[in-house]
Amino acid sequence: MLIRSLLVLTILQLTVANVQFTSPAAGTTLTAGKPITAKWKDSGDGTALTDLTTYTLFLCAGGNDDASFINLAPINANGQFSTGNEASATVAATLGGNDKNAYFLKMQSVGPKGTQLINYSDRFSISGMTGTFPPNVQAGIAKVSGTDGPAATNQEAPAAGAGGAQGEEAVAYTAQTGLIKYAPMQTPPGTKITAQRPTPRYPTSSVRIAKTFLPPPKQTTTMTASQTNKPIQSRPFQASAGGIDASG
Repeated sequence: MLIRSLLVLTILQLTVANVQFTSPAAGTTLTAGKPITAKWKDSGDGTALTDLTTYTLFLCAGGNDDASFINLAPINANGQFSTGNEASATVAATLGGNDKNAYFLKMQSVGPKGTQLINYSDRFSISGMTGTFPPNVQAGIAKVSGTDGPAATNQEAPAAGAGGAQGEEAVAYTAQTGLIKYAPMQTPPGTKITAQRPTPRYPTSSVRIAKTFLPPPKQTTTMTASQTNKPIQSRPFQASAGGIDASG
């Protein structure tokens, strides 16, 4: 029974691996401060590359499971498959260390039906990096042998924004600690006003006023989920004698 389950899992992973990275080559060493160029082709399995629409491409570092690697920086935050099978970007040398085969690429692509596909490249090194990795990432790197990146995961899952926040966007913005933060996309308003009494969408929160200069943020960017076409429940616009009522 176990052998049969493993066989089924292997077949599923093979049939959904639609993006195959051809560059950077497995085990190669890049140089900090120079562009990282990613190239890919259709793997011949699963969804055809021509059926994919958009993608986001990240430089990642760490181990091979979700808890041990992080997205360091976007190579292309708003990629279009129609523009070709190549993307390039230069990242800051302070983002990570010089560990051998610590780095790999992660592509989240979207198909015509809003499905999200996730593929990873082989591992490579970047010399001249001046930063350090978080403890969990460093521990993940230490467990890696060879140049294989993480296995494809969450294949054919609904894309974030297609029916509510999912994946990284589902974690509260203030609770996210990685170098890249994720935000859900605001849904478009409805076409009719049906609510009669305005109510706050969220409870009130405390405010702390900074009395000294705050340290610079560690995050490099914020990624926003794809827009959903599902309208939110409408609420009436309220104005009082003193101006606009912003209680909602």
